[in-house]
Amino acid sequence: MTATGLLCYCRQGFEPELAAELTERAAMAGIAGYARTKRDAGHVLFLCEDGAMLDRALPFSTLIFARQKLRLLAELPRLDPNDRITPMLAALADSGSFGELVMEHPDSEAGKPLAGLARSLGNALRPALRKAGLLRAQDDARLPRLHVCLLAGSHALLASSRPNDSAPWPQGIPRLRMPPEAPSRSALKLEEALLVLLDAEERARLLKEGMVAADLGAAPGGWSWVLARHLLRVSAIDNGPLRQSVLDTGRVQHLRADGFSWQPPHPLDWMVCDMVEQPRRVAERMATWLREGWCRHAIFNLKLPMKKRWQETRLCLELFAQQAQKPLTIRARQLYHDREEITVFATPITTRNVALPRRRRD
Repeated sequence: MTATGLLCYCRQGFEPELAAELTERAAMAGIAGYARTKRDAGHVLFLCEDGAMLDRALPFSTLIFARQKLRLLAELPRLDPNDRITPMLAALADSGSFGELVMEHPDSEAGKPLAGLARSLGNALRPALRKAGLLRAQDDARLPRLHVCLLAGSHALLASSRPNDSAPWPQGIPRLRMPPEAPSRSALKLEEALLVLLDAEERARLLKEGMVAADLGAAPGGWSWVLARHLLRVSAIDNGPLRQSVLDTGRVQHLRADGFSWQPPHPLDWMVCDMVEQPRRVAERMATWLREGWCRHAIFNLKLPMKKRWQETRLCLELFAQQAQKPLTIRARQLYHDREEITVFATPITTRNVALPRRRRD
């Protein structure tokens, strides 16, 4: 059956937050619709009369609780296990040609057992799509991707994504490996933040050897270790100890101080912060760093409460933007390696993103 709207993936358990975000953002864009989901489904459908308009009105880069944003094309709730392909081809008959087929399932307890079926169905569906003229013979990154999301053996969602307005990874999840020398799992959070919240050009321009950074609440040192791997010089601020592997990089100086009260003796290129604290207090302190010019770029986490998490997210980001008192580029996302939190990247819009001069060492 034809369906129009958006299909968005999210962290299991955060469906209400994503549904609330989509509902509010659609209303702000003047588009009427409604969210459909259930707890722990790992995805949200937002249904409306004009899915193409909604897709354009809600850029993926502006969404916080969505790992992936797809334009919904059809919902097939009663597939025959003996022939799933024929109704899929019929539903896609007027959809044009796609550059790639992505077989998926929600990242949820109910969705994970469908991985094997998704692979085998994809192997059979690709040649059928090509024969019908719906899929290019070779992957073409210039064209929209076709996503087939299995909710059950007899239930599938068909959707599409534009390469420049969606995550490039299946399910919106970047596959990162934990290096054995990493001091903590939190290292993956910063690695993912740099990959998701900055594009390739920004990573090359904003992460250069010799740049200087502060890591507030650094212990045991996962985020300092990541910055050191990018060849930055880091002041790790924490009264707690750092892992020896962090100090062994030769790029990290451990300063025993309170991350909420410490301020740098000179402006820094970067400040990062992953402290367990009330999100509004963190937002206010991060705003101080940008307002006073203590850093040029920042990445920080906001730990969310158990209830009204979308409302708290919106409030904290508004508070941060207001108290920074300067135009900022702000991007926020609940990352795959996040838990009850979101990660925020901020940088002044008018700042030239170049390395600060190195200070002389007397």
